[in-house]
Amino acid sequence: MTTAAAPLYQSSNLTLGQRIDWPLLCIWFVLLSIGLVMVSSASISFSAASKFTHNDAWYFTKRHGIYLLMGLALATFVVAIPISLWEKYSGHFLIFTLFLLVIVLIPGIGRRVNGSQRWINLGFIMVQASEIAKVCAIMFFASFFARRYQELHSGWQGFLKPLMIMGVFVLLMLCEPDFGSAVVLCVTVISMMFIAGVRIWHFLLLIIIAASGMAAVAILSPYRMQRLVTYLDPWADPLKGGYQLTQSLIGFGRGEWTGLGLGNSLQKLFFLPEAHTDFIFAIIAEEFGLIGAIVIVGLFAALVARIILVAKNNLARGKIFSALATFGIAILFSFQVFVNVGVSSGLLPTKGLTLPFISYGGSSLLICCALMAFVLRAQWEVAGLNGAESLAPQKTESTKRKAVIL
Repeated sequence: MTTAAAPLYQSSNLTLGQRIDWPLLCIWFVLLSIGLVMVSSASISFSAASKFTHNDAWYFTKRHGIYLLMGLALATFVVAIPISLWEKYSGHFLIFTLFLLVIVLIPGIGRRVNGSQRWINLGFIMVQASEIAKVCAIMFFASFFARRYQELHSGWQGFLKPLMIMGVFVLLMLCEPDFGSAVVLCVTVISMMFIAGVRIWHFLLLIIIAASGMAAVAILSPYRMQRLVTYLDPWADPLKGGYQLTQSLIGFGRGEWTGLGLGNSLQKLFFLPEAHTDFIFAIIAEEFGLIGAIVIVGLFAALVARIILVAKNNLARGKIFSALATFGIAILFSFQVFVNVGVSSGLLPTKGLTLPFISYGGSSLLICCALMAFVLRAQWEVAGLNGAESLAPQKTESTKRKAVIL
């Protein structure tokens, strides 16, 4: 008989501490701590000189700290929700997401910032509808692929249904516009479809359609096309179109191997726009050098690897929904980090995406904390399942085989 993969824990009597994935929790808290320190370092000069912040040097630090506490409170709430409820109400999440993506486009409800109408003002916080859409999309598609597994393999119908739903998500995001979130969503859902076992030629066709669609959107939008031209040679226009990227690259160059030291960045002194949000990785590279940048990337790699391990163990125990959802979260984090680091270092065209857990931003930080709480809950439940299995009476060979199949 084919045996399942080894569980993450193999104790016959798992205690409270043993059911928590401590390495995952520690990596997460380290990233949150680094984020608080770097937001403080990157924003302090801008805050002190800005009328918007009333010349309060610690304005963004205070707000980021509040968002961090809110994120941990939200994570505490999410980790208490059984995974079965997320799966049960996945259809409701889809409706809720579509509702948010529609109302954010309505003048007077959605707030326009820097030419994009992505935010809903709740008074105490600005919520970005596309950030919530990412979570709801992961939950819905994980449930859809888990329930329609055979349909996904059988023919065109199972392939076209999720494709059309994803198309609606992407279309509404592009209307805001939020091209970056649309790309992240496409990559996440397509990766989940691949893990769910979509036919390989369906998968290749899907990649071609998605890549062609995104390329068409970029080429047909004048300002996006200008970004692509600037990306190819930012030094051709270093004071206008290529300004942000060239200043980011200067930060990387100044950092060299070990950096200038915490707080000693010069690029954050009104040279690099969005230094505490989208381009915070350039400040990290300037203050801590190549070594510091590698450490940050290594922490994210360890985080994603640990989440994939949780997904693998859920899959080994037949928890398909949990496995697909946690894998989708791993892809979401890894791709968003790749885009943010790639944009800051000049590897990719300029695109506004935050660095998870580190960049300043309310809704992004809250959503990332909620996703981490879901992963911890998935680990908690599969660890409990492993413990209960080891305490159960010995089963016959046929009963074991039936349990593995189910």
